[in-house]
Amino acid sequence: MKLTLQKFEEEGAEWGILLPADKETQTYVGKLIRNDVITADFKKPRNYRFHKKWFALVKFAYENWTPSNFEDSRWKDVIPEKSFDRFRKDIIIMAGRFNAVYRVDGSVRIEAQSIAFGNMNEEEFSKLYDKTANVILERVLTNYTAEQLAETVVKLESFY
Repeated sequence: MKLTLQKFEEEGAEWGILLPADKETQTYVGKLIRNDVITADFKKPRNYRFHKKWFALVKFAYENWTPSNFEDSRWKDVIPEKSFDRFRKDIIIMAGRFNAVYRVDGSVRIEAQSIAFGNMNEEEFSKLYDKTANVILERVLTNYTAEQLAETVVKLESFY
């Protein structure tokens, strides 16, 4: 079972205390009886707020993106839909975080690598953020400067 804990401490306290940080962990800890001992291997995930900032950046770009030929596009009599999940994956791929895999028909497909906390450290994620911003400025928000985009993301961050 994966437990998520968060450290709290009083001003000037030497140690602090670890408390459940999500419902699943609260439920698990709530079932322990007094003096139960549990062991675990702990990992400190990368900065969650920075993760939210990346998503704020990508969501803003998606909301302001209109696919080329959006109005009259058809594929085998189907009108394509705008998809945040596909957009997010394409941005990750264009930022250079992808794998090339073979398909059954022998062709190659490019797939975005996961950006989950366990799959990237803080340094890798920071590089991805910078590359993502560059891709968005070059391909989606071409009328923005890097400074304007950074200011917009800071404002949006508080809503996510």
